[in-house]
Amino acid sequence: MKKILFVLITTMGFAQNNPNPGYWQQHVDYKMDVKMDVKKFQYTGKQEIVYTNNSNDTLRKVYYHLFNNAFQPGSEMDARLQSISDPDKRMVRTFKKEGKDIKESRISTLKPNEIGYLNIANFKQDGAVATTKVVGTILEVTLAKAILPKQKTTLSLDFEGQVPLQIRRSGRISEEGVALSMTQWYPKLCEYDFEGWQADPYIGREFHGVWGDFDVKITLDKEYTIGGTGYLQNKNEIGHGYEDEGVKVEHPKKTKTLTWHFVAPNVHDFAWGADNEYVHDILIGENGVELHFFYKNKEDNLENWKKMQPKTAALLSFFNEKIGPYPYKQYSVIQGGDGGMEYGMSTLITGNRSFGSLVGVTAHEMAHSWFQFVLATNETKHEWMDEGFTSYISDLAMDKVLPPKTPKNTFEDAYKNYIYLAKSGKEQPLSTHSDRYDLNMAYGISAYSKGEVFLAQLGYIIGQENLDKTIKRYYQDFKFTHPTPNDFKRTAERVSGANLDWYLVDWTLTTNTIDYSIKSVAENKKKTAVVLGRKGRIPMPLDIMVEYTDGSKELFYVPHTMMRWEKPNPYKEVKSTTLKDWGWAHPTFTFEIGKPKSDIKSIVIDPSGLMADVNREDNTYSK
Repeated sequence: MKKILFVLITTMGFAQNNPNPGYWQQHVDYKMDVKMDVKKFQYTGKQEIVYTNNSNDTLRKVYYHLFNNAFQPGSEMDARLQSISDPDKRMVRTFKKEGKDIKESRISTLKPNEIGYLNIANFKQDGAVATTKVVGTILEVTLAKAILPKQKTTLSLDFEGQVPLQIRRSGRISEEGVALSMTQWYPKLCEYDFEGWQADPYIGREFHGVWGDFDVKITLDKEYTIGGTGYLQNKNEIGHGYEDEGVKVEHPKKTKTLTWHFVAPNVHDFAWGADNEYVHDILIGENGVELHFFYKNKEDNLENWKKMQPKTAALLSFFNEKIGPYPYKQYSVIQGGDGGMEYGMSTLITGNRSFGSLVGVTAHEMAHSWFQFVLATNETKHEWMDEGFTSYISDLAMDKVLPPKTPKNTFEDAYKNYIYLAKSGKEQPLSTHSDRYDLNMAYGISAYSKGEVFLAQLGYIIGQENLDKTIKRYYQDFKFTHPTPNDFKRTAERVSGANLDWYLVDWTLTTNTIDYSIKSVAENKKKTAVVLGRKGRIPMPLDIMVEYTDGSKELFYVPHTMMRWEKPNPYKEVKSTTLKDWGWAHPTFTFEIGKPKSDIKSIVIDPSGLMADVNREDNTYSK
C-alpha cells in the first residue's frame, strides 16, 4: 500500500503547467511485460496502452516507432551512413582498398542474427482487431474506431524483438563488454501535437515522445543486474544492491530468472541497461534523491566510478539551484551504449574514461534531465534547445565541480566552434530538421555549440541576471510540457522587458552573422569621434569599453532599436554612458568621447567576448 501511495503522490506533483491559453498535450499510460533471452539477445513482450486524446481532433490512425528496425541492411539509417560524406565514426568501418580509404556502414554487413528488429502481432483496439502496416521504423495503424476529442482508448499488441550488435545508442555487447543497452527498444507511440503527427523515421538523430506513466516488468537471467528508468517495486525480492538496509535476499537455486518490476510516473521514454558484472552503488543526493551507479566490475574502472559519485551529487545540487528542483526521487548513471545518451531518470554512458571525461559526460547527460526530460521540446525540430541549453548549463556546472586549473571563458570552445562553422560556408539554419543537415559536423556544431552560444549571448544582450531568472522561470512555467523556441523567447521578454523577436529569428531561422568594427578614431576639438561599422546582417546592442591612459575606464552602451529597451550596466565599477539607438538600416554609427585622442589607451567592442562577432580583429583600437 505504501508503494502505491508513493506513486500516486509523485504523479500528482506532475501537473501540466503550460501558461499558453488553449495548450494541450496527449497522454499515454504503458503496461509492458517483457521476457529477455540473454543468450540469443531476443525478447518477447505484451504491451497495453491507455491513450488519451486531449486534442480537439478526431484520430483515425495512430503511429508507433519501431526503432530497432533501423539496424538492418538497406534501412534509411544504413543508406544515410553510405551517402553522407562524414558519417558517424562509431557506425562505420574504415579500411583501405586499392590505396583508398573506404568507409563501410557497419549496419550494411549485419547478419540475420546480428540485426535489430521489432515484429508486431495481435494488435487490438478496445478488443477489436485493427489494421497495421510496417514501413521501416514506423508502424502505421488504421484504428478499428476513431478516437474522438477528449476520449480514451486501449491499444494492445504483442511484440518480439532482437537486440542488434551495439552500433548506435542501443545494442548488445558494447565495446566495453556491457551485455544489454536497452534504449529505443519497445514499440513507442508517436507524438501527436499542435503540428500533427510526429512520425519521423529513425535515421540516427533525435526524439520526441508522449508524456505518460510506465509500468514495466522485465524477466531475465537472475545473474543480471538492471538499472534504468523508474522505481523498482520489488527490490527486496530482487536484491542486486536495491534491497532495504539490513535485508538479505537469497534466490532459490532452482530459480533461473527474476522479474524486475519498475514504475515510472510522467516520463516520455523508458530505458534500461543490464549486465552480469555490474557493480551497483547508491548515494543519496539533495532532496533525498537516490543516485544509482551501475558499472562493470573491472579494476581499471572502479576508482574513477567511485570518485565520480560525489561529483554527481554536486551536479544535482547545481542544476537544482540554477534551473529548478529535480522532480523525481531517482536517477541512474549506467555504463553502456556508445558515448552518452539521456533517458528518463537515467543515462547510459561509456565508462572507460579519464576521471574528468567521466564527470563531464555525466554532467552533460544529467543536465538533459532538465532540458529534455522535463522540458520536452521536439528535439527532432529544435535540437539546439535540447543540446545547446544542456551544453550551456553543464559547462557552467563543470566549472563549479571541477574548476579548470587556468581560468578561462566558460563558453570559449562553443564560440570557436560556431565561428568556424559560420566561416566554413557549410552552415545551415538552426531551424533545419535534425535529419536534414548535409554534414554531421554541421549538425554537431549547430545543435551543441550554436545552441549554447544562443544562451550565453542572450546573457550579453539582456544581462546575466535576467538570463538566470529566465532559465528558472522557463523551467517553472513549462516543465512537463513541450515548449517551443517562441516559449523560451517570450519568457525572456517577460523577465527582462526587452523585445527579442529579432534575435530568435536571426539566430535560428537564418545563417546571418554578427560582424562589427571600429572604422575610425579621430580627434575633434579636444574630443574624440569614433565611427563604428556594421558588416554582418545581425544587429546587436553594443558594449564599448574605453580605457584611458590614466588607467580609468568608461563604458559606452549603444542600444539596439528593435529591443525597445536598455540593458543595465554590467560593469558596476565603471561609469556608463547610454548613447542613442543604432537603427539596423544604418551601416555606420558615430559617437563622441569627451577626451582627446591622446588620452585614450584603447577602445574595445564587447570586452566580455560574449557577442559572437565572427571577426573580432577589427573590434579593438589601441593607441
